Amino acid sequence: MKQSKKSGRLLGRIALVTGASEGIGRAVAIRFAHEGATLIAVSRTKKKLLTLDDEIQALTGSRIVIVDEDVTDYNSVQRISNALFARFKKLDVLVGSAAILGTLSPVSHISKDDWDEVLSTNLSANWYLMSLLDPLLRSSSAGRAIFLTCAQGINPAPFWGAYSAAKAGLENLVKIYADELIESNVCVNLIDPGPINTSLRRKAYPGEDIKNQRTPDEITEHFVTLAEASYNLTKQRISL
Repeated sequence: MKQSKKSGRLLGRIALVTGASEGIGRAVAIRFAHEGATLIAVSRTKKKLLTLDDEIQALTGSRIVIVDEDVTDYNSVQRISNALFARFKKLDVLVGSAAILGTLSPVSHISKDDWDEVLSTNLSANWYLMSLLDPLLRSSSAGRAIFLTCAQGINPAPFWGAYSAAKAGLENLVKIYADELIESNVCVNLIDPGPINTSLRRKAYPGEDIKNQRTPDEITEHFVTLAEASYNLTKQRISL
């Protein structure tokens, strides 16, 4: 059943979601569109974004804005920022969901390529978003930024070196950014979704029984709550 274009808790809000082609990012993108947001879906995989667009159009009757850019590239994020300014002049909601696991191995065995890729995707890309989309978030009457973290960000374990370092860095960066925006209309928060049935989780725990794990669809309510203009808490680390 198609949703009315004049309903939804995010009606009229412009929301950008990275990592929107799969996993939690995809589920959040679909839920945001269902809640009436003007959705900008970002991923390197254009084919999957086109499939997402078709699914959302069938659900809501509206198209989304698809952006097949690599957020680990500073210039790509600058292009996204410029395009958003030209079209919308603001951004109401930012969800930094893109992440990779890398290879789990002893610190001394991490390859330079693997280290660079994990830190670039899980940490640097999110700094690019904060830095380059900051003026757009400040231009919103109620800017909201949400970043994905996990237990490894605060409880590091052996063999998780690159991933854990990236998430720990992200958590500190997000909290600093939230403090810097304390006098603004922008709220910045972290969500730790816990064990969710995603490809990243299955790669990290290949022998794990997933039949009782939550799916990404089951946790989207928390993202909607943090994305609403009425939500005014910041610097929160929310564990689901």
